[in-house]
Amino acid sequence: MSQNRRNNRQAAYDKVGNIREDYVYGSAARRLQPRRQDEPAKPGREPVKHQSPQGASVRKNRARARYMTAGYVAFLAVALCAAAFVLVNYIQLQTELTNLTRSIASKEIEVNNLRMANDEEYNRILSSIDLEEIKRIAMGELGMVYAEEGQIILYDSTSSDYMRQVTEEGR
Repeated sequence: MSQNRRNNRQAAYDKVGNIREDYVYGSAARRLQPRRQDEPAKPGREPVKHQSPQGASVRKNRARARYMTAGYVAFLAVALCAAAFVLVNYIQLQTELTNLTRSIASKEIEVNNLRMANDEEYNRILSSIDLEEIKRIAMGELGMVYAEEGQIILYDSTSSDYMRQVTEEGR
Protein backbone atom coordinates (compact mmCIF):
# COMPACT_ATOMS: atom_id res chain seq x y z
CA MET A 1 0.00 0.00 0.00
CA SER A 2 2.87 2.40 0.82
CA GLN A 3 4.30 1.59 -2.63
CA ASN A 4 0.98 2.65 -4.12
CA ARG A 5 1.10 6.06 -2.35
CA ARG A 6 4.66 6.72 -3.46
CA ASN A 7 3.70 5.95 -7.04
CA ASN A 8 0.69 8.25 -6.81
CA ARG A 9 2.80 11.11 -5.40
CA GLN A 10 5.40 10.67 -8.09
CA ALA A 11 2.74 10.42 -10.72
CA ALA A 12 1.50 13.87 -9.82
CA TYR A 13 4.58 15.41 -11.48
CA ASP A 14 5.73 14.91 -14.99
CA LYS A 15 9.41 14.79 -15.99
CA VAL A 16 9.76 18.57 -16.38
CA GLY A 17 8.38 19.23 -12.90
CA ASN A 18 4.97 20.58 -13.91
CA ILE A 19 2.01 19.50 -11.86
CA ARG A 20 -0.41 17.28 -13.64
CA GLU A 21 -4.08 17.26 -12.91
CA ASP A 22 -4.15 13.75 -11.45
CA TYR A 23 -5.67 13.10 -8.05
CA VAL A 24 -3.11 12.36 -5.32
CA TYR A 25 -3.91 9.96 -2.48
CA GLY A 26 -2.44 10.46 0.98
CA SER A 27 -1.78 13.34 3.32
CA ALA A 28 1.51 14.57 1.87
CA ALA A 29 1.54 18.12 0.53
CA ARG A 30 2.60 18.64 -3.04
CA ARG A 31 5.78 20.45 -3.91
CA LEU A 32 5.03 23.12 -6.45
CA GLN A 33 8.68 23.52 -7.49
CA PRO A 34 10.83 20.44 -7.21
CA ARG A 35 14.20 20.86 -5.51
CA ARG A 36 17.22 21.32 -7.73
CA GLN A 37 20.06 18.91 -7.23
CA ASP A 38 23.46 20.63 -7.07
CA GLU A 39 26.03 19.12 -9.34
CA PRO A 40 28.73 17.19 -7.55
CA ALA A 41 31.86 19.24 -6.98
CA LYS A 42 34.56 18.73 -9.54
CA PRO A 43 38.11 18.53 -8.29
CA GLY A 44 39.48 22.06 -7.76
CA ARG A 45 36.03 23.69 -7.97
CA GLU A 46 33.61 24.48 -5.21
CA PRO A 47 29.94 23.67 -5.72
CA VAL A 48 27.83 26.56 -6.94
CA LYS A 49 25.73 28.15 -4.22
CA HIS A 50 22.57 29.94 -5.20
CA GLN A 51 22.19 33.14 -3.17
CA SER A 52 19.39 35.61 -3.03
CA PRO A 53 20.07 39.28 -3.79
CA GLN A 54 19.57 40.06 -0.08
CA GLY A 55 22.28 37.60 1.01
CA ALA A 56 24.97 40.23 1.57
CA SER A 57 22.86 42.33 3.96
CA VAL A 58 21.78 39.21 5.84
CA ARG A 59 25.41 38.21 6.28
CA LYS A 60 26.29 41.68 7.58
CA ASN A 61 23.43 41.59 10.10
CA ARG A 62 24.52 38.17 11.32
CA ALA A 63 28.11 39.33 11.71
CA ARG A 64 26.96 42.42 13.65
CA ALA A 65 24.78 40.26 15.91
CA ARG A 66 27.76 38.08 16.86
CA TYR A 67 29.67 40.92 18.51
CA MET A 68 28.55 42.67 21.69
CA THR A 69 29.55 46.26 22.24
CA ALA A 70 30.83 47.58 25.58
CA GLY A 71 27.59 49.51 26.09
CA TYR A 72 25.50 46.40 25.61
CA VAL A 73 27.68 44.43 28.03
CA ALA A 74 27.42 47.27 30.60
CA PHE A 75 23.64 47.34 30.18
CA LEU A 76 23.44 43.57 30.71
CA ALA A 77 25.67 43.84 33.80
CA VAL A 78 23.50 46.60 35.30
CA ALA A 79 20.33 44.65 34.53
CA LEU A 80 21.84 41.53 36.13
CA CYS A 81 22.84 43.47 39.26
CA ALA A 82 19.37 45.04 39.53
CA ALA A 83 17.69 41.65 39.16
CA ALA A 84 20.03 40.13 41.78
CA PHE A 85 19.31 43.02 44.18
CA VAL A 86 15.56 42.62 43.77
CA LEU A 87 15.73 38.85 44.24
CA VAL A 88 17.92 39.08 47.36
CA ASN A 89 15.56 41.67 48.90
CA TYR A 90 12.57 39.52 48.03
CA ILE A 91 14.11 36.48 49.70
CA GLN A 92 14.99 38.56 52.79
CA LEU A 93 11.42 39.86 53.01
CA GLN A 94 10.05 36.34 52.67
CA THR A 95 12.35 35.17 55.47
CA GLU A 96 11.32 38.07 57.70
CA LEU A 97 7.65 37.38 57.00
CA THR A 98 8.11 33.71 57.89
CA ASN A 99 9.89 34.62 61.14
CA LEU A 100 7.18 37.14 62.07
CA THR A 101 4.46 34.58 61.37
CA ARG A 102 6.18 32.05 63.62
CA SER A 103 6.63 34.70 66.32
CA ILE A 104 2.95 35.67 66.16
CA ALA A 105 1.91 32.02 66.38
CA SER A 106 4.08 31.47 69.47
CA LYS A 107 2.72 34.66 71.11
CA GLU A 108 -0.86 33.52 70.41
CA ILE A 109 -0.12 30.17 72.04
CA GLU A 110 1.38 31.97 75.04
CA VAL A 111 -1.67 34.27 75.37
CA ASN A 112 -4.04 31.31 75.19
CA ASN A 113 -2.06 29.46 77.87
CA LEU A 114 -2.12 32.55 80.14
CA ARG A 115 -5.88 32.98 79.61
CA MET A 116 -6.52 29.37 80.52
CA ALA A 117 -4.32 29.67 83.62
CA ASN A 118 -6.10 32.91 84.61
CA ASP A 119 -9.55 31.35 84.16
CA GLU A 120 -8.54 28.31 86.18
CA GLU A 121 -7.21 30.51 89.01
CA TYR A 122 -10.36 32.66 88.95
CA ASN A 123 -12.59 29.59 89.16
CA ARG A 124 -10.45 28.17 91.97
CA ILE A 125 -10.79 31.42 93.95
CA LEU A 126 -14.55 31.56 93.37
CA SER A 127 -14.99 27.99 94.49
CA SER A 128 -12.92 28.57 97.62
CA ILE A 129 -15.17 31.40 98.88
CA ASP A 130 -17.57 30.28 101.59
CA LEU A 131 -20.51 32.71 101.54
CA GLU A 132 -21.98 31.29 104.72
CA GLU A 133 -18.76 32.03 106.59
CA ILE A 134 -18.76 35.61 105.26
CA LYS A 135 -22.38 36.06 106.38
CA ARG A 136 -21.61 34.71 109.84
CA ILE A 137 -18.63 37.04 110.32
CA ALA A 138 -20.53 40.07 108.97
CA MET A 139 -23.58 39.57 111.18
CA GLY A 140 -21.90 38.16 114.27
CA GLU A 141 -18.62 39.99 114.58
CA LEU A 142 -19.25 43.18 112.64
CA GLY A 143 -22.88 43.71 113.65
CA MET A 144 -24.33 44.02 110.16
CA VAL A 145 -28.06 43.45 109.60
CA TYR A 146 -30.33 43.10 106.60
CA ALA A 147 -31.86 46.35 105.30
CA GLU A 148 -35.46 47.03 106.27
CA GLU A 149 -38.24 48.17 103.95
CA GLY A 150 -37.89 51.91 104.57
CA GLN A 151 -34.12 51.97 104.21
CA ILE A 152 -34.07 51.02 100.50
CA ILE A 153 -34.16 54.02 98.14
CA LEU A 154 -34.42 53.41 94.40
CA TYR A 155 -32.68 55.84 92.12
CA ASP A 156 -32.87 56.11 88.32
CA SER A 157 -29.55 57.09 86.74
CA THR A 158 -29.38 58.66 83.27
CA SER A 159 -25.82 57.53 82.72
CA SER A 160 -24.52 54.00 82.91
CA ASP A 161 -21.48 54.98 84.99
CA TYR A 162 -21.36 54.61 88.74
CA MET A 163 -23.31 56.42 91.44
CA ARG A 164 -21.99 57.87 94.71
CA GLN A 165 -24.14 57.73 97.76
CA VAL A 166 -23.76 60.68 100.07
CA THR A 167 -25.41 60.56 103.48
CA GLU A 168 -27.16 63.49 105.09
CA GLU A 169 -24.21 63.96 107.41
CA GLY A 170 -21.64 64.09 104.58
CA ARG A 171 -23.15 67.14 102.87
